[in-house]
Amino acid sequence: MSFLARRVAAGSSRAVLNSSKASLANATRSFASAAEHNGVSFGLNEDQEAYRDLARKFAREEIIPVAKHYDQTMEYPVPVLKKGWELGLMNTHIPEEYGGPGLGLVECALISEELAYGCSGIQTAMEANGLAEAPLIVAASHETKQKYLGRMTEEPLMAAYCVTEPGAGSDVAGIATKAEKQGDKWVINGTKMWITNGGKANWYFVLAKTDPNAKAAKSMTGFVVDADTPGIHIGKKEINMGQRCSDTRQITFENVVVPEENVLGKPGDGFKTAMGAFDITRPLVAAGAVGLAQRALYEAATYAQERKTMGKPIIEHQAISFLLAEMQMAVEASRNMVWKSCWAKDQGQRNSFWASMAKCMASQAATANANGAVQVYGGMGFNTESPVEKLLRDSRIFEIYEGTTQIQKLIIGRHIQELYKV
Repeated sequence: MSFLARRVAAGSSRAVLNSSKASLANATRSFASAAEHNGVSFGLNEDQEAYRDLARKFAREEIIPVAKHYDQTMEYPVPVLKKGWELGLMNTHIPEEYGGPGLGLVECALISEELAYGCSGIQTAMEANGLAEAPLIVAASHETKQKYLGRMTEEPLMAAYCVTEPGAGSDVAGIATKAEKQGDKWVINGTKMWITNGGKANWYFVLAKTDPNAKAAKSMTGFVVDADTPGIHIGKKEINMGQRCSDTRQITFENVVVPEENVLGKPGDGFKTAMGAFDITRPLVAAGAVGLAQRALYEAATYAQERKTMGKPIIEHQAISFLLAEMQMAVEASRNMVWKSCWAKDQGQRNSFWASMAKCMASQAATANANGAVQVYGGMGFNTESPVEKLLRDSRIFEIYEGTTQIQKLIIGRHIQELYKV
């Protein structure tokens, strides 16, 4: 079933009606249509509003009611993911040629923000597909894209991005997983850690060292590996502080044989491929952080109008009012930075600088706003019965995964050296 047919069959959202009026190709317009003719615009076009509204409706009706259950049980949210797939809210940047909607990053970010507003654990499970798919979009052959991206649009499958290792997180160049050429095959050995969707994936993107004597940037190669390949050992589900329904595991590769056609690009291009994928995925992780920051603000602002001390709602106390003002500014500034990083990529520009700023700003907004919401709730915020306790736990990972805050600042700093060269 095609992407458009699935959406028409799945629901009555305005997005479905819009899709029947305009081709999905039009949905890839990168920003407000006014911006194409009249300069800067902070508006969204009709298609973008439709995608946002579809994701917003899904988050309110399908995610929020069950988010607490999945957080407490740590179950993988299969029913929610299937519904999201049916509505076209997963695999959003797979090109139309391979059965996807081929959305631009702006549209993808609008969707990610709304999903994370509902539950960033569920959003992370959905977004991890995009992370695994990004290296294929960047470097895979037409046949590989057809085989692996195509299947993601045919049934609700999951995929995983295998780069991080027990001894190599921020230091990607330090990975120890090796791939050796043996005849017309490659044999992979090594261990990956903190792999989102690790135990649920149909296939993995794997970064492995293929030339230990080459410089770091030329020493690695990217591979697509089917999850049922002999020699893959899946570790236990890790119990994390937050985003507990997300499936995070150690994946070990023991003499895993991969055919030559599953190499992405050329041998030695793996580091470049992995970094190029971040230009797509970091803005979307940042959008998720904005969604959590917005949810924290909403919960804090509504509670502050209901809770009274000293004869009036606490929102009327200057201390609380100022805290909420800071939370609002953090949301707005981060969202604008996310949109700019997405817009730049959609315009065909290199967006690494903007993507790192968006990731850094939005992740800090998420943690600060979640912490602020707990403060507004007071003692109640420290209790598991409050909605903000989960937000605080969920927020912390945003400053770690997809490149830590410190890594983003290093990247930003390098760009500053180029911008203001003397």
